[in-house]
Order: sequence, then structure tokens, then C-alpha cells
Amino acid sequence: MRTRPAMNLNIGSSLVFAALCFACSGSSPTHVPTQGIVASANPSQELSRLYEEHFEANLGLNPSEAQAIGDYRYNHLLENNLSDEHIAASKELNDTYLARAQAIAATGLGPADRLRREFFIDTLLRERRAEPIPLHLLPVNQFYSVPNDFAVQGSGAGVHPFTTEKDYRDFIAKTSSFSLWVDTAILRMNEGIDAGIVLPKVLIERTLPQLAAQFESGNVKASAFYGPLRSLPASLSADERQSLVTDYERAIAETVMPAYQRLHAFMSDKYLAAGKSEHGLGGIPGGEQWYAYLVSHHTTTDLGPQDIHDMGLAEVARILGEMDAIRESVGFSGELKEFFIHLTSDPKFFFADKEELMDAYQDIKVEIESSLPKFFDLTPKSVYEVRPVEAFREKNASGASYQPGTADGTRPGVFYINTYNLKAQPKWGVETLSLHEAAPGHHFQISLQQEMASAPKFQRFSDSTAFAEGWALYAESIGKELGLFVDPYQYFGRLSDEMLRAMRLVVDTGLHAKGWTRQQAIDYMVANSALAKSDIEAEVERYMAIPGQALSYKIGQLKITELRAKAEKTLGTEFDLREFHNQVLQSGSLPMSILESKINLWLLSKQPHNNTTE
Repeated sequence: MRTRPAMNLNIGSSLVFAALCFACSGSSPTHVPTQGIVASANPSQELSRLYEEHFEANLGLNPSEAQAIGDYRYNHLLENNLSDEHIAASKELNDTYLARAQAIAATGLGPADRLRREFFIDTLLRERRAEPIPLHLLPVNQFYSVPNDFAVQGSGAGVHPFTTEKDYRDFIAKTSSFSLWVDTAILRMNEGIDAGIVLPKVLIERTLPQLAAQFESGNVKASAFYGPLRSLPASLSADERQSLVTDYERAIAETVMPAYQRLHAFMSDKYLAAGKSEHGLGGIPGGEQWYAYLVSHHTTTDLGPQDIHDMGLAEVARILGEMDAIRESVGFSGELKEFFIHLTSDPKFFFADKEELMDAYQDIKVEIESSLPKFFDLTPKSVYEVRPVEAFREKNASGASYQPGTADGTRPGVFYINTYNLKAQPKWGVETLSLHEAAPGHHFQISLQQEMASAPKFQRFSDSTAFAEGWALYAESIGKELGLFVDPYQYFGRLSDEMLRAMRLVVDTGLHAKGWTRQQAIDYMVANSALAKSDIEAEVERYMAIPGQALSYKIGQLKITELRAKAEKTLGTEFDLREFHNQVLQSGSLPMSILESKINLWLLSKQPHNNTTE
């Protein structure tokens, strides 16, 4: 899973909120109205200007998005994306540029420009479709939220730089904006209580310790936010250093910690009492329609909840068969469920300590990178680091995640490993997890996308969940071709991760469309996998917090695999896997419908009778 400060999909975080609206996109091929379209002397140049203007205006409106991509002009600001003003400004911005783009005819555009125009219009149409959903009434959860992201930034481990005095002063200024965001979040959650749109009680309970961790010690120097003060710029004079430390400590003590305390007090008192006993969207007004919308938009397909549920059941059955074959191949005489217990209890399958765990991921990083040139013409310039999840959020964080670096390489990508529970990080999961989160998965795909120097910025920094997560799961599936999974236990790890994505199709739809409880979802995953119980609980609560998002992995991977099979069949001996990978990766994070159209045009151009080039 990739994270954006939000990559990813934090309902509360500004960047994640924008990413969620983008990922909750329409699934059918874009219908571009023809009425009002006019020819332009140079439509390509006009569209390029339009893309740039929209991108720059959006960064001004959403400073967190700018910071996430390494644009630090607005580092002193944190947008209040929950306010009426911000919501109205976002709508006006997108409506204006949607109308302008639709008014420019595609006539005379080359294939790449036509794809960009369709992509841009599709993006804004999908954001428009998200407008009726009151996401702003659920601004905080345990999985993604502005408070968690702000703490990561403030610790010095996030996207906010701390290399100059100005960087520190910018963060001090931003603490006031965070305090305002907290007050607006409380207002919105009160509105949610009145409307019956409240988190399930269990998710509120998971969020409270995360908030409490930021103020309960009462000691500024024990705060995660104190981290940057331990490595002040060497260029500061003694007086400058003292002044900065004084102002920074005051901001933590008088602004940051009280903001977390206010939010915690509200959520522990009034909000928790109003928390839902139901565990899915069916427990809120309009939940059925809300979920059907999210399913379509997260997957960028027309599949409904029942279609996906049935697909998941079939995939679970298939993967169980492959797992049983692994059990037989290693000579285990017991039943498959006993094999699961063996794999999750025998000490030989687990790391002795956190250091050994982190070393294993460093080692596989080197091994994978040496194999990539055989199957990829393109490799990113950006590097990535392997880091443990920070202590303050490790208890409720996922097992692993990826945080993108900057396009210029000044901030590396980060492959986070959760070392909180070593029993949730078996040795047999190392190869597949690295393939998914790092290379050739998220780090590889996102870095290549950001490094498309000739593409407009909206294309370089877009985020379609079905594409990004589908690609990462596809990356797992080619592990054998890359020379991995020689050890049958490592291949079991690949099947285990694929099983997780298949079970998501069943469990996510079960929770939100079929009225499943949290315990029903946990029991289903325990019965069909070798995952640790703590991991399963965190996964189920994730699906409760961000409905529909987890469906995108398997749906996206199945589409990319389907397109590869079609290309292999169509081209026969002329098929080149590196060329196929180029076609998938070179246009950015596309909705599945647009990716399919692109691959179909490429295959048409490869036919002997057709001289069209892509």
C-alpha cells in the first residue's frame, strides 16, 4: 500500500482528501460532451497552458499537495480543506477548467495529446461525481488523518523539510493552521452526529490513543514534534538558535499539544458516545448508494458490490488450491489449516529482532534491483529507503507502506516496515512485500511517473488507486520471472498476499453491502489465510475506515494481467515484455478504461497493415 501525506487516501488529510476524490473516480469510459467544442489554432499548446494553470492554481489551494511533490513555496500553510470556503473554491476551480478543456476540440491532436485531454477531463469529471458524498463529515480515522500526518511531519520524518531556519519558521506558522483545522474538524463531526454520519465506535477507540500520544506526557521535549530541534542547522548563531528553540517550544506547548487535546476530548466524550454500532456504510443514511458509488470510483470499473463479492469468493477458492499444492510440495502431512498454523507459529519462520527484520528487506532490495533490467527498459532515477514505522503510530499502522519521494530526488521514497509485532512479519513475506511496495511496485511506478519530464504536471502527479495498487499487485505476480520465489515458502508468501487482496473483495463488500460485522470479517479472514490475528484486525478496521479502497488492488491487477495476456496473444512471437511494461507505465496513473483504450491502440499500431504509432 502506498501512502500520501497523504499516496494514497486519508479522508482527513488535505492531500489524501484530494487523492480520495481522485481515486473515487468514474469507471466507464469518459463521455466528453461535444456541444460547445471549438477548434483552436493550436489545441495542443492551449491545452498545455490550461493543464499548467490548473495545476498551479490547485497547488495554491492545496499547499500539502505542493509539499508532497517537493514544491516548498507554501510550506508555511496548511489548507483547511474541511471549510465551506475551501470546498466551494475547489468546486469552482475544477468546474472552470473542466468547461475550458471540454471546449477545446480534439481535432488535430496526436495520440499522446488526445490521451492527456481525455485523462484530464476524466479526472475533473470524477471529482465532480464525488461532490455529493459528505466526506468532510468524517475527517478523522485511525488509518489516515491530518493529525497523524501532521505528527509525522512535525517529527522530522515526513515531507516537511527541516534544513534551514526558514523551514522551522514555516512549520511554526503552520501550527496555527493545524489548530484551526482541528476546530473545523470538531465542527464537522458535530454536524455528522446530527446527520447520523459517524464512525463506528471501534474506529473511534482506535483513534484516541494516537491523539493522546501527542499531548499526554505534558512534556514538550518528550513530544514527537521536538525531533527537529535535536538537529538544528549548524549555520545558526547562538542567539538565532535560542530564539528559534524558544518560539518552536512555545508553538508545541501552546498550539500543537492543546489542539490534539481538544480533539481527543471531543472524540472521547461526545463523539465516542455517538459512535455507530454497525461496522459498515449500511449503518449511515444513504450508505448503500454511497458504497455503490465508492466501489465504482475506486475500481474505475462498472462492477457492482455483488459482482465483486462473487469474484472474490472464486479467487479465494483458486488461491487456496495453490496454497494446498505448496503444502504438499514441502512435505507437510497435515491439513491446509494446520499448515497455516505451522507457518505462523514455528519460530524458524520469524525474525529474532527488529534489526534482523530490517536487514532482510535491505538484502532483498539489492537482489531485486539486479534483476529489473531484464524486464524493464525504464528504471527510475529516484532511490528509496527502507525504514521502520514511527513508534507513535506503529500499533495501528499497516504491515508495510510506501511514501513517495520527490521528482527531483532530493527526498527519497520510503518503504515503511512495521516492526511493532514480529509475528506479523514472517520471513516468507519478505520477497512479495518488497516487490509490491518498492520495486518494481509502488516506488518504481510512482517514481517513473513523477520523472516524466515532457508530460504535464497533472499527469506526472495524478493518483488512480486501481492503477497504482493494481500495478503493485501485478509486480508481485512477476516475481518468478524476476528470479524470485525459488523457495516454496517465499512463493507461499506471494500467495498469502494475493489471498489478502482476494479476501478484500469478499470482506469489504461484506462489511458495506451485506451487513457483516467486524467479527464476521475477522473470522472469514482467519479461516482462509495464514495472516497474524493482529494484522487481520488492522486490515478489517482499515476497510471499515476507507470503504471500497481495498477493492482496487485485485481489480486493477486483473485488468493489467488481462491486457498483458491479450498483448501476448495478439503479438505472438513479436511480444516484448519490456515494451508492454513501457506502454503501461509511460502515461502515468490511468483509470482502467483509459489504460485499456491505450493498450488497444498500441496493439492496433503493431499490426502489419497499420502504420499508426503511439
